[in-house]
Amino acid sequence: MATELKQTNKQEGMKMPLGKINFILMAVCALLIIVGFYLMAGSANEGDTFNYDIFNSTRTVVGPMISFAGFVLMAFAIIFRKRDKNEELK
Repeated sequence: MATELKQTNKQEGMKMPLGKINFILMAVCALLIIVGFYLMAGSANEGDTFNYDIFNSTRTVVGPMISFAGFVLMAFAIIFRKRDKNEELK
């Protein structure tokens, strides 16, 4: 009985909700997020000297923009669905 159910599921062509392309896109987005956080990281103030590098544009602008783009594109990567060739356009 259970084998019949498995066979009917395979015959109906059950698809996974996320495909290979989704996982590739999510990996690229995760890499973007990690790169953005890496660009925001840096040394802090040490002792009595003030570190002006904390106001560097890479740490305050570029890093957060790359991370934000990674988060936004991650939503797109999850939602993205590749069209089948035999799927009709409506």
